[in-house]
Amino acid sequence: MKFTIIGRKIEVTDKVRDYVEKKLSKLDKFFREESEARVVLGTIKENEYIEASIYAGGMIYRAEVSDADILAAIDKIVDIIERQIRKNKTRLEKRIKKDAALDDILISGSSYTEGEDKSEFEVVKTKRFIIKPMSIEEAILQMNLLGHNFFIFKNMDTNEMNIVYKRKDKKYAVIESIE
Repeated sequence: MKFTIIGRKIEVTDKVRDYVEKKLSKLDKFFREESEARVVLGTIKENEYIEASIYAGGMIYRAEVSDADILAAIDKIVDIIERQIRKNKTRLEKRIKKDAALDDILISGSSYTEGEDKSEFEVVKTKRFIIKPMSIEEAILQMNLLGHNFFIFKNMDTNEMNIVYKRKDKKYAVIESIE
C-alpha cells in the first residue's frame, strides 16, 4: 500500500507514521492490486482526528474518527474501513454473480426477474431541475437557501458539472469531475 500522510495543526511523528502504516497495511489482504491510502491527521479543540481514504480497485473507502488519543483513533478507523470493505466485498461478489447470471439468461432470450433485492437501495424520490452556470460561491448560497447538504451545479469558470457540499466541520468542499 502506498501512503500519503498529512498533518494539519499537528506534527506527524515517526511513531505515529509507523503506527498508521502498520495498521492500515493489514487491509492490503483485501485488495488484488496496489492500493493507495491518504491519511490526514489533525486536531480540533481538545480532540485529535484522523481522516483516511483508501483507493483500491476503482473503489474509495473513507472514514473519519475523532478521539482524545490519536493511536486509539487510528485503531477505530481501521475497524471502520475493514467493516466497509467486508460489506462492499459481499455486495460486489453478489453483483458479479448476478450480472453473470443475467448475461446468461438474456443471451438465451429469457427475462430476468427473480432474485432482485431492491430493498437495500430503494429510490423513493426523483428530482429534476434546470442546471444553470454559476460560481462556486453562488452554488453555496443556493444550497444554503434550499437547506440542503449538497448542491449540483455547472461551474461557470470550467463549464463542468460540480457538486458543492457542507462538511462535518461546517466548511465547504467541491467535487469536480476528471476525464
